[in-house]
Amino acid sequence: MVRHLASVAVVGILFILMPRPASGQAAKFQIEEATIENIQAAILRGEVTSARLVQLYLNRIKAYNGTCVNQPDGILGLGPITAIKNARQLNALMTLNLRPAKREALGFDRRKARSMTDPADNNPAMPDALEVAAQQDAYFASTGKLIGPLHGVVFSIKDQYDTFDMRTTAGMDAAYANDRPPDDATFVKRLREAGAIILAKANMGEMGTPNSRSSFGGPFCNPYDTARTPGTSSGGSGSSVAANLVTCSIGEETGGSIHHPAKNNSIVGLAATQELVSRDGMIGAALNTRVGPLCRTVKDAARVLEVIAGYDPKDELTAFSIGRLPTEPYRSFANERTLNGIRIGVIREHMDKKLFNEADVESIDLAERAVNDLRRLGATIVDPGPGGALFQSCIDRYAPLYRNRMFIEQFQNLFPVDSSGKPASDNISLLVDMFFDPSLVPAGPTIRSMGPASNSGQSKYMLSRYLKERGDANIKTIGDLISKSNFYRDVRPDAGFADRKAALEDINRSATLDMANIFQDRFAYQQVVLQCMAEQNLDALVSPAGNIPAYILGAPIEPPLDGRTTSVWGLLGQQGIPTLSVPAGFTTQVFDRSRDAAAPGGSRLVGPVPAKLPVGIMFFGRPFSEPTLFRIASAYEAATKHRIPPPDFGPVPEP
Repeated sequence: MVRHLASVAVVGILFILMPRPASGQAAKFQIEEATIENIQAAILRGEVTSARLVQLYLNRIKAYNGTCVNQPDGILGLGPITAIKNARQLNALMTLNLRPAKREALGFDRRKARSMTDPADNNPAMPDALEVAAQQDAYFASTGKLIGPLHGVVFSIKDQYDTFDMRTTAGMDAAYANDRPPDDATFVKRLREAGAIILAKANMGEMGTPNSRSSFGGPFCNPYDTARTPGTSSGGSGSSVAANLVTCSIGEETGGSIHHPAKNNSIVGLAATQELVSRDGMIGAALNTRVGPLCRTVKDAARVLEVIAGYDPKDELTAFSIGRLPTEPYRSFANERTLNGIRIGVIREHMDKKLFNEADVESIDLAERAVNDLRRLGATIVDPGPGGALFQSCIDRYAPLYRNRMFIEQFQNLFPVDSSGKPASDNISLLVDMFFDPSLVPAGPTIRSMGPASNSGQSKYMLSRYLKERGDANIKTIGDLISKSNFYRDVRPDAGFADRKAALEDINRSATLDMANIFQDRFAYQQVVLQCMAEQNLDALVSPAGNIPAYILGAPIEPPLDGRTTSVWGLLGQQGIPTLSVPAGFTTQVFDRSRDAAAPGGSRLVGPVPAKLPVGIMFFGRPFSEPTLFRIASAYEAATKHRIPPPDFGPVPEP
């Protein structure tokens, strides 16, 4: 962005000469629920400046970003944290893009500093958010034009992604020699070049795991009920958007870390096609990790995707995107009001009340309402009906072939081996018979879980590669990362607080890289989904974003049941299927979990408990079908208007 200006000195002069709005004019601009279009229209009318926008968000961060749980032993304490209802604080953002003097003047503590290893933080090549905003304002004053398509749009970035000007540790309290990476992740660089203002790093589930906690940032909370989780590892990104601490954020999705925060925070979340957005600069990137926007509207998510999508030589997977981007901007597909001619299949496998329990019921009912809304908008709904299965016929026919290795290992009673491990019968003949007579396929594999695919060595390989590329003088290996970090010690897996040190030690024990099962799993899932969509002439799929509303922090979480996880229906997305979540309303009651040593698994359902918590609907499409998903989601969003801001996080008075 600085390249648009002759020098910092010129920037300062232009900013001084820039016309100011009349007194009282700026106050008319309402930052709460502001969209990208609102913001840029107001800038063009002279009602607000980029500097003013950053300050308005900082005012809200100052008011609402404090500690939101009781943690008597501190962030790393051994004793358990306890939730606080109506805390009116979120702890969503762990690092602020402010130089030390500005941060201190605004009353933000040292732990929010841009860097813990560079306390002076006086490098002029690293302008902070207010300086970047001033540069934008000067450019606009001198040209009358916006600096780029995201001029004035204020972002938080999940701490899993590299930012050259702010500490990046994936939520770890890790002793890097330089806690700032040497450069931006590719998508961060693209955001900045488009005019985005990066204001903060979002708190996250440490190292991208499904926690609402990190060793550096501590626990973070849900703005609709601060006693509850805002979502899995991208929860800080989601809650910062929901509570209007930023315009949009960027999250990371593996199994549900974009869609869980979208669902729990009544916002829009896109986990794009794997090969569409570069993973460069991501700590812990893998074959199923995806980069995506979290915004309050479908169109804003589309605008962000326009900037970050496309080929990057630093991520070889994005080579698959060449020639597959739309010829029109993504935002042009986010203006629909009807769905005439669109065929949408209902994933009943995610909505079968007989398979799950009371905790799932209301989310499924709200998804039923959403399906009816889509039908009223003109979509043709292809629905196998309650208890039905949209994909089972394709699974029975194609899974034995395309998942052959894992399928044979999964059903060793049908495919026995001798003492040397060689087949004791003709496996191929039986597989051929199954193709022509799917009734021979044993019960078990469904679209919720066709069987596990091992991750032999992938995590160690990708994390080791990241550390080598980062080139830090103190943390060079995973062993260094383990030995030179502090970890929170309140480890309760039933509460979602996994032992991060033990997990890293387990990753580090891997000695070989074998991704054959992962690639076979990915291809098999895509083949099943695409074949069934083709047979039924479907444009997209729909299901709940997840069946379980936000759970209480520190309490037992709902255990997996019949392929239903605790967070979101994210398995298809892991296989390269793009997914888009949109608010679908609110619960009236929920069922929580209470510890009970006498109950199976050590916990029991408690409820119903009155609770107004967000839920979401999720749309699935073919790889690179984001335009279709934007069409469907924008029509649904416009017709239903389910997004409601969190009532405890309203406007704040001017300081």
